[in-house]
Amino acid sequence: MTAGPKQTRSGNRLRAIGAVVAVLAVSAALFMVFGRSETPGNSATIGEKLAVLRAERASLQARSDGEARVGLLQAFRVAGLLTDALAARYAPEAERGFDRLPAARHQPFAELDRLNAAIRDALDRPGDGARHAAGKAAAQATVRLEQIAGLDDAPLVLSYTPRFVPPRRATGELTLTPGASGSPPPEGMLRLQVPPARGATAPSTVPTVPRYAPDFAGSREDDPVVEVEIVGVLLTSGPPPVLAIGNWRGEATMAPERLRFSVPRSAFANDAARTTFAAGSLLVRRGSRTAAFQLLFTVLPDRPGSFALDQRVSTVELEANTLVSPEILARAPAGETRTTRRCFDPPTGWRFDKERRRVVIVERLGWIDDMADPTLNNGSVEFVSAKDPKQICVTVIARPVTKAARTATIGRFETTLVRDVPVEQVLKSGIRALDWREPARVPIEPGMVEWKLYVRLFDEVDRQFDRPVPSGMAFLRVTLDDDGKTLVLQADPTAEP
Repeated sequence: MTAGPKQTRSGNRLRAIGAVVAVLAVSAALFMVFGRSETPGNSATIGEKLAVLRAERASLQARSDGEARVGLLQAFRVAGLLTDALAARYAPEAERGFDRLPAARHQPFAELDRLNAAIRDALDRPGDGARHAAGKAAAQATVRLEQIAGLDDAPLVLSYTPRFVPPRRATGELTLTPGASGSPPPEGMLRLQVPPARGATAPSTVPTVPRYAPDFAGSREDDPVVEVEIVGVLLTSGPPPVLAIGNWRGEATMAPERLRFSVPRSAFANDAARTTFAAGSLLVRRGSRTAAFQLLFTVLPDRPGSFALDQRVSTVELEANTLVSPEILARAPAGETRTTRRCFDPPTGWRFDKERRRVVIVERLGWIDDMADPTLNNGSVEFVSAKDPKQICVTVIARPVTKAARTATIGRFETTLVRDVPVEQVLKSGIRALDWREPARVPIEPGMVEWKLYVRLFDEVDRQFDRPVPSGMAFLRVTLDDDGKTLVLQADPTAEP
């Protein structure tokens, strides 16, 4: 009779336990659907993916040499803009697993990976082909950047200027003309290595020697401010964005989807001889969030570089020699005059200098019967015209003074033989400094048949040119003056690639 109540209490306990388990299961399901933030498991989060992309780009920028800071600047800028745009867009989802993004949203990240890979390849194997491939990848990434503009309420920078910060003006007033310093420039001031050339060498002109102001030497003129203009979307809907470059910070002057900053030139780090990267941070505040964009600039140095010009000059030197002709005999019987005419050709490769010739009477003979008397001969030796202007013709004349006299005249001529001997030599300009303000001028030597121009820009970028005059080189204009007798090289900070 006691077993019944015990079974009832056990059943109640089992039903209570089942109800609790059911409630916990439903709660867990609801939490999975509504309340749980996604856990990435072993995959990277979006924030980690962006951090890796930023670190990779920073590493590539740190590896950049003078070629890359000029030729790959646009690729670096586009990579930075696309990275920062994605960071602004996914800031609320930074902890979300990257693999959980829809496939369509992976495409901008894939473009960034391709662009970074192209930049890395251009750094590892520098050349026109690799730089062109990086430029193509940058163009594709730019299209992707424009496609994501306006998809949500995140601010985004599309482009900004300038790309290159101009050089300081402080050095322009310290250029010395030859001899003004009282001594030649120190060796090693410019380090352009010019390959040795065969033949004689001689400088064709004395170079102008530029001296540049040290950091503590102030200039009489101030550098103009650098006008930075930024174009994007949702940049002007909140408080004025702030740009920070070096120790300078300033608020934007806002126009529709456009920001303008007047930045002192001194805010940009500068090197005397090499280009440098300068990065600015643009901070855009929307509501409670602040988006940061990195702006990359290449700063041009005080000294643009150096050059050397080798010219192969072919000239003609006159070689001279003296020719003495064979003796010519003219014999005449008693009372008669006889003339012997002879024409001579110059030896092969030579020509007669007809301004330097003379006839020579070797001997005049005369006889009456068997008595010798040279006064009985009034003969002569004379030049006469020739049918061939290259020849020399001579007549030797035996002419008796009396009808009873027999005569004989022996004569010859002497002249100078000349010929043109080609002589080649290499004339070197020596290492010359380029200047941002004053063009460098090198005379083209008479008889120049070939030249080679060696250019070193920014102490790192080397170029060699043969004729014709090179064109399209960044920051350098090379021309011939109007009469074609002078090569003019002008370093120009506005001649961007």
